[in-house]
Order: sequence, then C-alpha cells, then structure tokens
Amino acid sequence: MSASSTPVGIIGGTGVYDPAWLQESFEQDVETPYGTTRVTGGRTGGRVVYFMNRHGAGHSVPPHRVNYRANLWALKSLGIRVVVATTAVGSLRRTIPPGALLLSDQFLDFTKSRVTTFYDGGADGVVHTDMTSPYCSGVGRTLFEHGQTLGLPMVLGGTYVATEGPRFESAAEVAVFGRLGGDVVGMTGVPEVVLARELGLCYATLSIVTNLGAGLSESPLTHEEVLGLMAATVGSVRDLLVASLPVLGEAECACGPGPERLPGLSAEV
Repeated sequence: MSASSTPVGIIGGTGVYDPAWLQESFEQDVETPYGTTRVTGGRTGGRVVYFMNRHGAGHSVPPHRVNYRANLWALKSLGIRVVVATTAVGSLRRTIPPGALLLSDQFLDFTKSRVTTFYDGGADGVVHTDMTSPYCSGVGRTLFEHGQTLGLPMVLGGTYVATEGPRFESAAEVAVFGRLGGDVVGMTGVPEVVLARELGLCYATLSIVTNLGAGLSESPLTHEEVLGLMAATVGSVRDLLVASLPVLGEAECACGPGPERLPGLSAEV
C-alpha cells in the first residue's frame, strides 16, 4: 500500500482549530480504553485526513488535562501511520524569532504529573521504548522542503522543551532551558511524542514560534498575544499542510512499524 493511500492525522494545537479546509468533512467519536475522543474526517489533495483539536471545543482543555493517550490511540486505531502535530511555542533563542516554523528533532521533558506510556505492566509487559530519534525525520524533511518552496521561515531541527503549564515559564527557567540546549518551549509536546513513538507512528511536531521566552522579550507575555500571532500565521500553516499532505510518509525514515496490537487490547491494529 502506498503512503498516499493511507490516512494522515493532524493534531491542531493553540490557534489551529478550524478544519474547514477539509472537503467532504464529517465528525466522528472514537472510543478508546482511555476515553472517547472526537475527530473530523475529510479529504484534501486526494488524501484522507483526520483532524483532532487537542484542546477541545473553545480551547477548554488545558495542556496538563489533555487526554493524550486517548488521542494517539484513536489515531492509530483509524489506520493512521503519519501524524503532524502543531504547537504554539516560545523561543529560547533570539535567533529563532516569532513567526518561525520549527520542526523538532529532540525534546527535554519537564512535565510533572502526566501519564507518559501505554505500558503499565500486566498483560502488555514492561516496555522500554527507544527515544534516540523521537520524531520522524522523513515527515520533518517533507514539511521543511514544502515550507521552503512556499517561502515560509522554516527551521529544520531543534530541541523542544516541554513544561507542565498552564502557567508560562519564569525568566530563570527560560535561561536554564537555553543553557541545557533547548530551542523552543511549550506545554503539549510531551507525552504526545512519547506515546506516538510507542505506537510506531511517523510523528512530527510543527511548532509555531509565537514569542520570545520570559526574560528575552521586553514585556510580559499574555495568552492574547499568542493567539494574535497564531491568527496571523495559521493561514501559512494550513497552506503548508495542504501542500505536503499528498506525499507525507513517502520520504525514507527510521521509524519502526510499531506494535502488532494496540496496547491494552487483544484486537489487531
């Protein structure tokens, strides 16, 4: 089966809420062992797409309360192999300015209270998933190349620092994250990337830089500022996704096939 014949999953983060660019769209509730999650299905460029709003209707779900396991399990159960997740992030470096679109290749996890695995022992056993390359290099390269063609300010590679939220980071935290090698900071990238790797998904994070981190900017950050920049950028993000979708998953990568069965269930994937 060719990559173009398999569905693609899009996870919309802050500011990326509207799947109106999908044709023949419909809504579907997907039951999982971790709860029910809603997706919007449709087509664009001849490809089946399932869109998921990470924060729920009206941005009602904060980052530490997102049901990450239900979301990723649902996408995998729909036959999806490739997932592109958008995130709004702050920059830890002045060389990565607001408006840039960054494709992470590594992460640092500073979350505190989230369930980060499908494997809790029992029938599924103890599983230690390799995280040497947590993001799909093939999907990342495809997005980067199409973004360059569109003239977008793309950054290929960078370390995503995940914090618990929902508060913004302190100036001291931003300074430390930068010294540790972080490039951008957000609140939703983990455990999403970890769960995607456990399921063998070709997962890429497209981060929209909305601001400089605390201590790097001249004024305190507000959520309204984040939404304002996202509103100005979301059209470019949509254009990039639409342009890339027909060939996403065709580039060579090192992502494994994932489990033959979904964790927690006896049914085959």
